[in-house]
Amino acid sequence: MLPLADVRAAFDPAPGNLDAATAGVAPRRTTQALRADLDRWEAGRMDVGRYETAVASARADFGRLVGVPADRVAVGSQVSVMASVVAASLPDGAEVLCVEGDFTSMVFPFLAQGSRLRVRHVPASDLAEAVRPGTDLVAYSLVQSATGAVLADDAVVAAARAAGARTLCDLTQAAGWLPVDASRYDLTVTAAYKWLCAPRGTGFLTLRDDALRRPDGDGWLRPVQAGWYAGEDPWASCYGPAMHLAGDARRFDVSPAWQAWLGAAESVAVLAAGDPEAVRAHAVGLADAFRAGVGLGPGGSAVVTLPDPAGERRAALVAAGCRVAGRAGRVRLAFHLWNDPDDVARALDALVASGVDVLHERDLAAGPRPERVPVRG
Repeated sequence: MLPLADVRAAFDPAPGNLDAATAGVAPRRTTQALRADLDRWEAGRMDVGRYETAVASARADFGRLVGVPADRVAVGSQVSVMASVVAASLPDGAEVLCVEGDFTSMVFPFLAQGSRLRVRHVPASDLAEAVRPGTDLVAYSLVQSATGAVLADDAVVAAARAAGARTLCDLTQAAGWLPVDASRYDLTVTAAYKWLCAPRGTGFLTLRDDALRRPDGDGWLRPVQAGWYAGEDPWASCYGPAMHLAGDARRFDVSPAWQAWLGAAESVAVLAAGDPEAVRAHAVGLADAFRAGVGLGPGGSAVVTLPDPAGERRAALVAAGCRVAGRAGRVRLAFHLWNDPDDVARALDALVASGVDVLHERDLAAGPRPERVPVRG
């Protein structure tokens, strides 16, 4: 593993960019690879083989980052598309348990099935105890987009297993700063353009063996979007009528957007080369320093949100050169590899200089406090 300093050195300075939870900053090697590819394209020298190598590299590096072998990683585009494959594979009448206020890419695919599925929503803190006999799938984000809260989900996974339910975990707001083990879940989905700093339109699906095959035949997950790239030998799958899908996770691949995956391979390689614990310590350390500056205790997350119903805090931060997001009546700050203590100071100074009250108890009553969500077992 590379030292943290070497991983951080892969990024050019991005002063004030506190918005990895919306979109990551590209490492230098990513933009260099994309610029070189544009030159080749312009000169009529597009290299398809280079794109295929990039997809294979990104698949393997992501697997290494989240603790699963490459043959259990499929490449995708968006979380909603990958979650829709899961939704379409569930039997009629299946019960899906979701988190209230979760990002809709993890909710709409199931609601869009209409009356075919039964979808329940519960607060994150009640998720484990809401799993019951007859629950077929528990679908949730490990880190909540609106608040940055990290779900302590050991009890959720245990409850799902005890009830015979499968787990679908969205790692989009976690993978890249929080050490994760995707093998704990039946399925995971991850959009790569945020904390993994890849171009938008790239993502990953991980799955366990029973989603691929059972003793009596194919697995329960249906490759409903299978195309030529899902074939055992994609270049032999260009024409029908015979279908020979890959025997591993590649049967769930979608045909990759070539240039995007060329960039994704470079970005994911940077994240996979580092020590996940060191990245977590760096990002959370900065977030907790900011929290301390506004009168909050440690939060255990790289994301900090503060109540901001009128948008005053976000406006003050943006005016001071900070790139932040407004979500669900809150201002959201996200700290990643390119950030440093100067970014913390800039954000705190902006709030103080603006004259906007930094934090009051009345504000805390306006929304969930930005800290780790305890999950009762």
